[in-house]
Amino acid sequence: MNVAELVGRTLAGLGAGTAFGVVGSGNFEVTNALRAGGVRFVAARHEGGAASMADAYARMSGKVSILSLHQGCGLTNAVTGITEAAKSRTPMLVLTADSAAPSVLSNFRIDQDGLAAAVGAVPERVHSAASAVADTVRAFRTARQQRRTVVLNLPLDVQAQPAPAVSEPLPVVPGPALVRPDAASVAALAELLAAAERPVFIAGRGARGSREPLRELASRSGALLATSAVANGLFHGDEFALGISGGFASPTAAELIVGADLVVGWGCALNMWTTRHGALLSPHAKLVQVDVEQAALGAHRPIDLGVVGDAGCTASDVLALVPERAGYRSADVADRIAATGRWNDVEHQDLSRGGRIDPRTLTRLLDDLLPAERIVAIDSGNFMGYPSAYLSVPDELGFCFTQAFQSIGLGLGTAIGAALAHPDRLPVLGTGDGGFHMALSELDTAVRLGMPLVVIVYNDAAYGAEVHHFGDADMTTVRFPDSDIAAIARGFGCDGVTVRSEEDLFAVKDWLTGPRDAPLVIDAKIADDGGSWWLAEAFRH
Repeated sequence: MNVAELVGRTLAGLGAGTAFGVVGSGNFEVTNALRAGGVRFVAARHEGGAASMADAYARMSGKVSILSLHQGCGLTNAVTGITEAAKSRTPMLVLTADSAAPSVLSNFRIDQDGLAAAVGAVPERVHSAASAVADTVRAFRTARQQRRTVVLNLPLDVQAQPAPAVSEPLPVVPGPALVRPDAASVAALAELLAAAERPVFIAGRGARGSREPLRELASRSGALLATSAVANGLFHGDEFALGISGGFASPTAAELIVGADLVVGWGCALNMWTTRHGALLSPHAKLVQVDVEQAALGAHRPIDLGVVGDAGCTASDVLALVPERAGYRSADVADRIAATGRWNDVEHQDLSRGGRIDPRTLTRLLDDLLPAERIVAIDSGNFMGYPSAYLSVPDELGFCFTQAFQSIGLGLGTAIGAALAHPDRLPVLGTGDGGFHMALSELDTAVRLGMPLVVIVYNDAAYGAEVHHFGDADMTTVRFPDSDIAAIARGFGCDGVTVRSEEDLFAVKDWLTGPRDAPLVIDAKIADDGGSWWLAEAFRH
């Protein structure tokens, strides 16, 4: 056994989740060692797609995913997806070959440690045969326990060294330790809740897994429940849940959040997107943030109270001190949420005409057609509010939102990775034509996997956000000839349909009743909405 094989088998023994990548000479042996150790490997068509698959899989499975890459260009091809993962604190280990010692000239040589650090990942390295197991365990532990994206460099000359005899068993690497808040912070938050007339909770990524403690505290204190986009679905089914706060919020949800006199962010950054640049926060409201990271408290806006603690632990501790109150929870508020709380319940003027379908109409119809047990992934772009706001999801594991870096083109890889984490659900991707064209090579991956993936392409033949942002400027640089996306999809082995009106959705119904043994790509020729409502809101600030 050499070091490459030892590293692969060590990661397998530590309990690594699924591995994704593109295999080249530099990562061939370590990838096969992962496979020999029982780790599933999914071969992507491009390293960028593999990075998004690994990111989404880790987010939705709770396991440390592996991204296996060739040195140099293999790593640089994956940088955008790695950056998204690093910004999102995804527990992912990038296992990348590296050039041999600096004295050896190589076309592949770049500063891979510096590159990792530059995008917010943690650079690590296998230094020698003697330290290979310890180096690998350290990198895996950082990824799992600190929720970090780690780039583990494996130099070619070290890979080839004979592996030492290993007698010690591998350690068990538990998940992140729960951070208990201090008593003074718990008492201060309880006091604010006891005094609030209209409290609202906004739960973010850090609150996933804490649904019940937060619901219990909200019920006791009379708080309404909302989420950031990444935690969409966390409170699905609760009569006092407002859905997503921010640009995607329905008019009713936005009005109720603005009316709050206390807003508590649970594992939520309270950034410009979640608060509509602060417009959803009343100037008279008290603002509280609960987070496991001290540095996150008040990072985006001034707060009245910061609590260092796990969302679930903090909610449970505060619950013991808060008296029962009606707060914001009245029959009238419940009726308003039931009647108009979701965008699907808000009437709109249908713009469908001239062979193009209104994206709101399309998405409402698809929400009714597609099975409720779904996992929705979202690419980035002008279209993204429609699947985010109109496609319901059963829980927080039904929504995968990779937008920390705001790159378009990550959606298809995201959908594949999320689907592999929850194969019991129907995977659905919302993407624009721009992002779809950037990533379409991964249709081959979805077809090879026999994945029943529904890809909704909101096709306006443009980079729509720019069309909206620059108004009357020359748009020839961001508008394109219309392409037959359904035909492209069929060329990959998918089922492809073109939708211009409600009547065209019969083909979607046929696919749903069939074997679903290949992806369905919906080329939705959407009507011009003049720029989606959520971008209009964003660009006003």
